[in-house]
Amino acid sequence: MDEPRSRFVDLAFTLQGNSLPRDHRQALAAALLQALPWLGSVPGAGVHRLNVSAGGGAHALLSQRTRLTLRLPRAHADAALALVGQTLPVAGSPLRLGGAQARELLPWSTLYAHLVVAADDEADEGVFLQAVQAELATLGVSGRAICGRHQATEGGTLQGYGLMLDHLSPTDALLLMEAGLGPRRLWGCGVFVPHKSAAAVGAPH
Repeated sequence: MDEPRSRFVDLAFTLQGNSLPRDHRQALAAALLQALPWLGSVPGAGVHRLNVSAGGGAHALLSQRTRLTLRLPRAHADAALALVGQTLPVAGSPLRLGGAQARELLPWSTLYAHLVVAADDEADEGVFLQAVQAELATLGVSGRAICGRHQATEGGTLQGYGLMLDHLSPTDALLLMEAGLGPRRLWGCGVFVPHKSAAAVGAPH
């Protein structure tokens, strides 16, 4: 039987830039909305976490392999190509976007999000997981949720947990990748990607 095909794609842009502030999620989202004003009104649109160098300094280095990846409905992918050749001002660190490649969403049975936002009253892991289960039930998704470490970023104003979900059916996996969990999708939160094991649940964001 053929696997289901998502209504969404990941659009990965090459990047030219030296570094970014470690707390860059809000600034990156604002720059993207300035370049693509329609992005904020597209249900399910999201931004993948940027892979930056590890460490404790205020700035993180970008590697040549780093990509800026947007998760978008297929119908909006062509419009997003307007980003090619643009320079995004991200908290004083310019990012020049090059060519883009569309990538299909793969319905693996195990998915992982580096950061799912927790509300102030969900700082306790058990309360957070209860909220996750309620949101999964609303989506109609069935899977086992494994909570990672608590994280705080954006000067402490954004907090949540890494989250893995496994034992997902192909249909549920695609639904979860399309819908995400929690708020702040354009800040790189609640965006799920395939994962091979539970090892990275506690990995740094």
